[in-house]
Amino acid sequence: MWDEAFPSFLIGLREGLEAGLIVSILVATLVRFGHKARLPQVWTGVAAAIALSLSFGAVLTFTAANLSGHAQEAFGGVLSLIAVGFVTAMVFWMRRSARTLSAELKEKVQASLAMGAGALVLTSFLAVGREGLETSLFLWTNVRTAGESTGPLLGAAVGLVLSAGLCWGLYRRALKMNLTRFFTITGAGLIVVAAGVLGYGLRDLQESGLVGGGSSYAFDLSGHLDASSWYATLVQGTLNLTVTMTVLQVVGYLAYLCIVMTLFVEGVRGGKTAPAPGKAAQGGEAAQGEETAQGEKAGAAAPEAAGPVRSGRPRWAVPTALVAVPVVIAGAVIAVSDGKQSSSATVSVSEQECGKGFSTPLPGQQVFQMHNTGDKVSEVYLVNPASGAVYGEIEGLAPGTTRALTATIGSGDYAWRCVPTGGTSVTSAAVHVTGGGQVKAVKPVAEDDLKGPLDAYKDYVNKGLATLLTQTQKLQADVHGGDLATAKADWLTAHLQYASLGAAYGTFADLDGKIDGRPDGLADKAQDKDFTGFLRLEYGLWHGQSAADLTPVADQLAADVAKLGQDFPGQDFDPGDLPLRAHEILENTLQFELTGDTDQGSGTNLATTQANLAGTRELLTVLQPLLDERDPQLLTRVDAGMKRVGDLVAAAHKPEGWTALEQLPADARRQLNGATGELLEDLAPIPALLEIRKAA
Repeated sequence: MWDEAFPSFLIGLREGLEAGLIVSILVATLVRFGHKARLPQVWTGVAAAIALSLSFGAVLTFTAANLSGHAQEAFGGVLSLIAVGFVTAMVFWMRRSARTLSAELKEKVQASLAMGAGALVLTSFLAVGREGLETSLFLWTNVRTAGESTGPLLGAAVGLVLSAGLCWGLYRRALKMNLTRFFTITGAGLIVVAAGVLGYGLRDLQESGLVGGGSSYAFDLSGHLDASSWYATLVQGTLNLTVTMTVLQVVGYLAYLCIVMTLFVEGVRGGKTAPAPGKAAQGGEAAQGEETAQGEKAGAAAPEAAGPVRSGRPRWAVPTALVAVPVVIAGAVIAVSDGKQSSSATVSVSEQECGKGFSTPLPGQQVFQMHNTGDKVSEVYLVNPASGAVYGEIEGLAPGTTRALTATIGSGDYAWRCVPTGGTSVTSAAVHVTGGGQVKAVKPVAEDDLKGPLDAYKDYVNKGLATLLTQTQKLQADVHGGDLATAKADWLTAHLQYASLGAAYGTFADLDGKIDGRPDGLADKAQDKDFTGFLRLEYGLWHGQSAADLTPVADQLAADVAKLGQDFPGQDFDPGDLPLRAHEILENTLQFELTGDTDQGSGTNLATTQANLAGTRELLTVLQPLLDERDPQLLTRVDAGMKRVGDLVAAAHKPEGWTALEQLPADARRQLNGATGELLEDLAPIPALLEIRKAA
């Protein structure tokens, strides 16, 4: 849990120490000038600032929970960017203002004393409130990034407690520390953390649809690194670096880190060489800590000034009002965001109580708290009871747990369907809603619905494998005969045939790695003995290896293809894989083919891209009846995108052969990557539309 707690610990320690120093300077100044009776006014401002900060955090949490999925991503992304801006400004402000902080606050305190109690309350409120709001926003962002609250909240609590202890030690002269160095080190650490938050925020914006490029990956290490391993979790929790990141995330991360860290370091160096008057030039903020302690000591001997004039109202009225007002306002904002329909009403999920607590909702977006009262993990669907169309769902709701389900309610009939694992599907009583608009629901897909498309696609693959075997055996004969020029042409023909069978890769098991595996991760790369198949043969053909060297490679390839043709009819092909492959084939194309990662010398990545497009078209053909029934316009958009990408790829096929990826003009390459990314966004809804649901 430390990996998730550390960023919040750092922000809690840093912001807590800043706020604590400000409060200690305010207190010491009042004590020095004999105004101890005015200390409650400082604490009133501090309490009001804390109440405002906590209320702000509550508003962020509860209003975000009531947004739709895309709106939550957009909301979180925008606030992540704001948090990065606040933290960056805070780091530079403290670096610049540390030496003069004490003097500036003393001037403000003296001015406040002359103006009255309200001014002193306002001074402490503004001084602490800024740090509190920054802490709330950055902590909320960290909780969202981590996906759970325990680690970040614990880290922040430890940081705040430690900062309070440090401030008390400095104030009482029980502790000495070089605060300039402290703020420099923590500032550098927060810049690194903020860079990760920026990357996470950009990803949120991409997933919300506000920013494009969500399918343009800078790298994908998921095939080589376990995202759940301790080291990957540690890096993700502390730095917000994940095993898969988009180009925009990486560019934003590196640009922020390089620019801001450079400016910060240059500022620190400049600060070391710049002359500063008095103790600040010698000891930095350590002098402030001593000064506050001396101020208290001097103030002990000073005569006590007359306290404030009593008024008719109780002394606790103003402090109570200042603390209560932000809390009341936050509660009102949260209540308004919930809408007129109560979102807190719990709906029970089990074989015996499915839908208990569900009453007729009002039209509009609603949040339902689904609580599993049974003893089995359950899937939950909000459905049209007549057609079975799904308006919202939760998968894997464990016994005794509660999760929110957000759905948009329109005119029509609604019911809950609970499907416990190993149990019987139960549907609640239906309710009828009037006065709303038309809400689009997803017609559920049962496994039997995919049987016809699956059989048609398996027939396509079986025929394709038979053709592939003939082509591979011809390639084998070329190599045996020493005709490597012909082998190059036949290699491309066979490899493109294999690339057109993309939707079946998941069923090829280990044979896919043997037939078309990359050398990534192998100790000796292309020279490794475990590197086999089409890409190994490509490497040898285009790197001048002899026919004798390539004969065993061609023999093994032909044998593996023959075995695949024999094994495939008896292999399990999960029907649910078909909708997934509609997106994954071209996702892999963008990650591997259009980056040149698979090129072993032939320069035919674009030819393989064209074959991947053909394989995707074949898959969409068998899925078309199901897709048209659920979203008649989807394939129209997809077809337009397929044509756009296909035309760009075809333009690279010249009479003399295929243009190598690295020889493609920069503008043409950007257009191709952009068009492929847009096509992937058009294909992205297919897995959700055709997901096998037990609500059918």
